[in-house]
Formats: sequence, structure tokens, C-alpha cells
Amino acid sequence: MLFKQRFYAGLADGTITLAFRRWKRPSVKAGTQLKSPVGLLHIDAVELTDPALITEEDASRAGYASLQALLVELNNYQGKLYRVEFHYAGEDPRLALREADDLSAEEFEALHAQLRRYESRIAWTAKTLRMIQAEPGRRAGDLAPRLPMRTRTFKRRVRQLKDLGLTESLGTGYRISPRGAAYLKGLDQSDGSSR
Repeated sequence: MLFKQRFYAGLADGTITLAFRRWKRPSVKAGTQLKSPVGLLHIDAVELTDPALITEEDASRAGYASLQALLVELNNYQGKLYRVEFHYAGEDPRLALREADDLSAEEFEALHAQLRRYESRIAWTAKTLRMIQAEPGRRAGDLAPRLPMRTRTFKRRVRQLKDLGLTESLGTGYRISPRGAAYLKGLDQSDGSSR
């Protein structure tokens, strides 16, 4: 479940606690957490609803100036209408993780083992990290063909690296995090520096 940038402040300060989405089937479940650009959102409830049941208060809780503005936007989409209640659950733990650049030998080995598990068929993790380090801010569509892989696959794989605190997303493209740089330095110093 994505949010437009204009909703970020309200998500972060807790004034936006409701969303309406048209889906074939829900992309979130009650009781789970969603990573968003402003931190973690805890999903409290996901229910089918009808536009006629939405109130002005609901529109305000969803970050809209009026019920009419919300309904106009919903008319741009197709699918069943879902009401999603949530609350801000804290800072994204990946933010602190990506700053943790003092990797012990054990942490390096655990991280290296995790990345090896991602590479069941093709070695891509170190190549991807090095490309991002060499060209911060470069679009996924520019980087993906160099590996070669589809842009969609590349983005999914960079999200895996981001979940480990190795990269961070920019407005356009990505950059290596301090943790990612420390991992690459450790890789260069290890026997596997050619990987």
C-alpha cells in the first residue's frame, strides 16, 4: 500500500490513520506492519466498504480536505473499495541499521551468508552494491540492464539489500549506506574480494 508524498507528514505525526483503496484483493492484512517512507505503520483493520458509507470525518482522517476530494480520487481507480485503519508504529528499524557500519567479524560473516542465500542462481549482490556505490542516484532502469536483469527484478533485489540496511532509496535511484560501504570494504579485505 503506497502513499503519495503529500500524506507523509500526516502519517508521521499520527493525524492520518485511515486509507481507502480500490483493489482486486487487499495488499495488506490486519495485524501486520507496513514499511512506509515515514516509518512503520501497524495495520489495525482491513474491511470492504461502500463509498456511500464514507463520512467527512473519514476523509479528514485519510488526509483529504473534504469528502468530495476523496471520492473524486477514488473514482480514478477500479476494484473493490477497502477501508484500511492503521496507526504509526515507530521509526523504520532499517534507518538505524544502515548507519551501523562497525561490523564485527561475526556480523560480516552473517551478512555475507545471508547475501549468498539470495544468490541461488546468479551472483548479483556485490555487483549491485558496487554499481550503486559508483553511481549514486542512478535510476533502476539504467542500472538493471548492466547485470543484465529486468528493471522489476532489479528493484525487488535492491529492496532485499535495503532490508539488510545496505542501501537507501533516494528521490531518484539509490545510494550505498554506511553499512553497505563497510560490507564492501570487508569483502575487499576478505579472501573473497573477487566476488
